[in-house]
Amino acid sequence: MSTMTPRERVLAAMRMEEMDRPPVAVFTQSATIGQMEATGVFWPAAHSDAKLMAKLGAAQAEVLGFEAVRAPFCLTAEAERLGAKVDPGKQDRTPMLKEHPFVMNPMEGVYDEPKIMDAQEFLKGGRPAACLEAISILKKQYGDKYPIIAGNTGPFTLAGHMVNTENLVFAILMEPDEVVKWIDAVNPICQAYSQALVDAGADIVQMSEPSASTDLLSPDMFDDYAGKYIKDSLAAIDGGYSVLHICGDTYSLLDNMIGTGVTALSIEEKVDPAKAVEKVAGRASLVGNVGVVHPLLQGTPDDCFKHGQIVAKAGFNVVSPGCGLSALIPNDNLKALVKAVKG
Repeated sequence: MSTMTPRERVLAAMRMEEMDRPPVAVFTQSATIGQMEATGVFWPAAHSDAKLMAKLGAAQAEVLGFEAVRAPFCLTAEAERLGAKVDPGKQDRTPMLKEHPFVMNPMEGVYDEPKIMDAQEFLKGGRPAACLEAISILKKQYGDKYPIIAGNTGPFTLAGHMVNTENLVFAILMEPDEVVKWIDAVNPICQAYSQALVDAGADIVQMSEPSASTDLLSPDMFDDYAGKYIKDSLAAIDGGYSVLHICGDTYSLLDNMIGTGVTALSIEEKVDPAKAVEKVAGRASLVGNVGVVHPLLQGTPDDCFKHGQIVAKAGFNVVSPGCGLSALIPNDNLKALVKAVKG
């Protein structure tokens, strides 16, 4: 087993096969200023240029020793393509949504119709097209050694990007049919994009659905407004593995997340790792859950080393940061996490 390549190790972890150790890889946003300085590729240029995106996406492996490569670096590409105004961000900050393209105002009873572009047209332009090209580049350059991870945005979150997430959640209580109308409208985009990422060369599609966290949706609402859509847009991809990431304390959502049929769950440090392993009980692969703020951003290399060992010993299939990396996390902390697992 010691002769396994990083690619073989990560894909074996997706299948929950026995190994001598778990792989260590960043499944969510992976870029940091340290990686940018090492590669000479910086944000915001790397968000829209496919070659730059691929070069920076490979840096988690090439610079820090993680066992995967991944692109892109934010959750605004789909929304921008569909008409949202986006601030491109800075070297230390990912792009931010600035203006929603459609109106949903439950208090005034104003609900725009979800008139958005065809899913196949969506794939042909904007940053999604650049992301697809970047994944193809990564596959050609690194596919023999490393697994190719592609990130995208979940349907409930994307619907919120179209009409304002707060209004979308509020409308669940006042006009739920309008909410369903919007998720129904964007889910074909999510579905087509997930499959296109696999077709471009991704071994794994990691979908982030932060708006479906328990901060906004209760577990009994999750299946109707997120889970059943994820079954179609992520779990149903052909030719790749599927990883669902939801932020926050997802302990009460673990059964719901498993119920979507995805390959793996990516969870944050707010869930005790041993309790997560016990509850999931081999029904899905587990990815996580070393804290991004502490220890990775605010802690010492020794803190990061210890936390990595705790997660590995708990039984996670892949040791990974619990959420997307802050660009300010120092190289030494990330290298310590790698060392904790790889030795």
